[in-house]
Amino acid sequence: MTPESIAAEFDVPGQVVTVLSIDTGNVNDTYRVIKRTTYSEVQFVLQRISQAVFSKPELVMANMRAITDYSHERLEEQLSSSNRIWQLPKVIMTLDGKDYFVDAKGSYWRALSMIASATSHEKVMNVEHAHEAGYVLGHFQRIISDFPIERLADTLPGFHITPGYLSFHDKVVESDRAQQKLAASMEARRIEAFIQERREFVPVLEDALARGELKLRPIHGDPKITNIMMDDITGKGTAIIDLDTVKPGLVHYDFGDCVRSVCNPAGEEPTDLNKVLVDLDFFEALVRGYLKQASNFLTDWDHKYLYDSVRLISFELGLRFFTDYLAGDIYFKTNYESQNLNRGRVQMKLCESIEVRESMLRRVLNGV
Repeated sequence: MTPESIAAEFDVPGQVVTVLSIDTGNVNDTYRVIKRTTYSEVQFVLQRISQAVFSKPELVMANMRAITDYSHERLEEQLSSSNRIWQLPKVIMTLDGKDYFVDAKGSYWRALSMIASATSHEKVMNVEHAHEAGYVLGHFQRIISDFPIERLADTLPGFHITPGYLSFHDKVVESDRAQQKLAASMEARRIEAFIQERREFVPVLEDALARGELKLRPIHGDPKITNIMMDDITGKGTAIIDLDTVKPGLVHYDFGDCVRSVCNPAGEEPTDLNKVLVDLDFFEALVRGYLKQASNFLTDWDHKYLYDSVRLISFELGLRFFTDYLAGDIYFKTNYESQNLNRGRVQMKLCESIEVRESMLRRVLNGV
């Protein structure tokens, strides 16, 4: 089946005019569909869910449907008291009432409403943008904070569980391939030493969860800056998208990952490591925006571990990139041989910058 014929399987009025490929993201094949009637036009997003990443797409869609339905109800309730129009993608049902369509090859497809008059950006533009990123994440976490996590499936077991990534790293590093790469590269040996020096820190959040200091809540799972939509008219944040990774977890994973993405102006793949750092102005703006919303549900224990999450998530991603480099680039897509090594270097440099600025970051977290 073609994307055009699949688009017609969803309950949207009109006839398909065109289906345009959207070259965004590294996981799902994404299209913009335009349908028209004699009096209107509707556009929506059509995606083929990657079964290489999500082995049970039906659970991904069940999570997405549950969270978006719940969130839309909450947004409607708060509409009169809100200072902006909040948006969130809506799952579009198929003609036979399902939230996904399975084609003849067994591929899973979904349709989502488009966010109106809004744009996402590859990097943070200014401190106001950083503030809005934090504000949007905090708002999303707040409206779903009391959603029963037992209604959410764990669609990505082990995702953001840093001790698990470290255990996998330990196995990979023993292989002949990994040992050869370590022997051939001083930079690889330096990163390996960096990892070993921080072993005791790795379980900080999971240990706090086990002690009952932190608790599981619904999380977004991937709140990077490209998933924050900015209103084209008001310039304010209006939505967070890409809800594939919604699942039970610690809100700290979201906060740390948002900081990692927003507050390093150099991005994930700069050639000059000297440009990699946690920008304090961006960090303060993000924290200020986040806590305006998140203070309504964060506990004292939650607040205590916010700095640790910032340090840990950058370390975790660096660990994952570096482990994949040692394993032969089996998970992350690469365009050249040492790309995952360089990606790992960037995240470890960011982690180092976070550690050096710990007192300043904690002062911001405690003073906002």
